[in-house]
Amino acid sequence: MRPFFGYHMPSFTFAGAPDSQLFGRVVELAQTAEAAGVDLVTVMDHFYQIGPVGSEEEPMLEAYTLLGGIAAKTKRVMLGTMVTGVTYRNPAILAKTVTTLDIVSGGRAMLGIGAAWNDVEHAGYGIGFPAIGEREDRLEEALTICKAMFTEDRPSFEGRHYSIDRALNNPRPIRPGGPRIMVGGGGEKRTLKIAARFADITNWFGSLEEAAPKLAVLDRHCEAIGRDPSEILRTVGVPLVPVAREADKAKVLEAIPAERRMMFKPVLVDEGAAILQRYLDAGFGGFTFRNVAIRTPEAVRLVGELITLMRPERVPA
Repeated sequence: MRPFFGYHMPSFTFAGAPDSQLFGRVVELAQTAEAAGVDLVTVMDHFYQIGPVGSEEEPMLEAYTLLGGIAAKTKRVMLGTMVTGVTYRNPAILAKTVTTLDIVSGGRAMLGIGAAWNDVEHAGYGIGFPAIGEREDRLEEALTICKAMFTEDRPSFEGRHYSIDRALNNPRPIRPGGPRIMVGGGGEKRTLKIAARFADITNWFGSLEEAAPKLAVLDRHCEAIGRDPSEILRTVGVPLVPVAREADKAKVLEAIPAERRMMFKPVLVDEGAAILQRYLDAGFGGFTFRNVAIRTPEAVRLVGELITLMRPERVPA
C-alpha cells in the first residue's frame, strides 16, 4: 500500500516574522510540503496555543479562514483541521464551512473533528465545556448532521444536543460523498467506536507500542457494525525530524525548548524510513509530521526525501 503523508502546522511562531508575515510563512511551508509529496496539510483548530506546542500567548490563527487562504495558494494537497473541537461550532454551520472549503479548494477539503479537550480556551472564549461523556455524545450527533448535509438534499435530524430541520447546503461538496472525515482521538470505548461508524481517516499519537493496540480495537468496532476495517486509513503522528547529517541531530534538539525535546527524534532519512516501515508492518497506512520542529522549507524538503525513499515510484515535483 502506498504510504500516506501529512504535514501538520500547529505553530505560527516564526523567529523575526511580524504578524503581517505569518500567512506568507504558512503558505511557503504548505507549498513546499505539496512539492515534497505530502498528501494532506492540516492546521490546528485552537484559539490559544496549547502547552505541548508553545506558550499560551503565542500567535494562533483561526483555522478555516487560514485553510481557505492556503487553498488558493496550493493545487493538490487535501486541507483540513487536526482537529476541530466539537464544542467550538454548531455542526450545521461547520458542515457549511467545510463544504465551502471544498468548493474553494476544488474538492480537497477534509473534515477533521474530535471531542475537544482544552478547557482553558473554552473558559476564555465563553464556550461551554461539558463532561467528556456529553462531548462524545455531541461528536456523534455532529458527525451525523455533517454527513447528512454532505450527502442529502434537505436533511432533518433531532438529537439531544443538536438538530437540523430540512437544512439546505447549496452548493454541495465537490467530492462525491462529501469531504473525507478524520476522527481525532484514540479513546477505545467511545471515540474509536464513533470512528468506526464515520471516519475515513484516523490519527493517533504516541509510540508504536502505545498506538498499535488501537488498531485491533478499531477493527473490532468496525466488525460490530459490519464495516470493512480496511476502509479506514490509520495514520499516526510521528516524532521524527529528518536531518541531512549526523551532526545536525544535536542542532535540531538545541533549537527546541528543553521541556519539549523528548517529543522529537532527529533521524537521518534512511533511519527514518526504517522506523516508519515498522509502523507500516504493524498496520498503519500513513504518518503526520509537525512544523513544531520542521519549520523551514529546507526542513520540509528533507521530509520530501523521506517520502521519496518510502515511495520509490514517486518522481519529485
